[in-house]
Order: sequence, then structure tokens, then C-alpha cells
Amino acid sequence: MISALSIAGRRVLVSSLAAVACLVPLTAVPAAAAGAMPPPVRPEDQPAGDHLTVVVRHAGTGRDGTYEVFCHPDGGGHPDVAGACRALDSHARWGRDPFAPVDPDSVCTQLYGGPATARVTGSWAGRRVDATYDRGDGCEIGRWDRMVPLLPRLGPPAT
Repeated sequence: MISALSIAGRRVLVSSLAAVACLVPLTAVPAAAAGAMPPPVRPEDQPAGDHLTVVVRHAGTGRDGTYEVFCHPDGGGHPDVAGACRALDSHARWGRDPFAPVDPDSVCTQLYGGPATARVTGSWAGRRVDATYDRGDGCEIGRWDRMVPLLPRLGPPAT
């Protein structure tokens, strides 16, 4: 058996829902009618791309120094910005840090590559970078060479 109160309650509920349903399109009409769009992105709100500072020491004349590298878009005072950005892009892999140090469990040749050192700081692919490089053994030489031309080419001339 249905009571009079529940019928009245249903009428109130249905009336309320109908009223709300009628108001929803009205709230959207002024924005749509006005052609409202989100505000344009301000330059200061856009991501700055990738920015690195490379400090090279003891690599020799013409190689030592501090260089700024901007990628995406390319720019900065590095001697080969486009090449540096290409080298970085070629080592970018999902889930891998292109600046990761040599695994401490690596077996490396005891080959000394000279006194050159480098430090790379900044941001790459949205992550903070603070990496150091040297040429103290075969693994470190290989790690350095993978970053050429971000880091200067050292050792025997390229063939």
C-alpha cells in the first residue's frame, strides 16, 4: 500500500530534479554564447624546455669552460648546441637516466683517460640533473664518450 506522504515526497523529488535539470543548460548557455575559451598560455607559464649547465675542467685549451645548453628549443653558448641536444635525445629512454653514474658493480678496464672532469647540472626531461664525469677508468671513459658532443671529445681523433 502506498501512503499519501510518499506520493507527495516523490512529487517534490521529481519537481526538484526537473528544476535542476532546467537550470544546468542555462548556466552553460552564457559561456557558450559568449564564445568563452580558456585564456591564452602566458610565456612565463610555458615549460622552458631542457636547460643544462656544463662545466668542463682539465680537458685542455679550447675545451675547458662553462657552457649553457638549451634543448627544445635549442640555444645557448655551447660550441655545438644542436649536436649536444641530439646526443641527449639519442640516450633518452623511458625509465632510464641518461646521466646515471657507472654501476658500482661494473667490471671496468683500468685504463686512465686523463685528468678531465665535467659537471652537468640543470633539468632534462622534467628532472633535475646533477652529474659528474671523469675519465678515471674504461667505464668512466665510455660514459663520457656517450655524451660527446655535450662533453668535449677527448682521446684519439675520430676516424
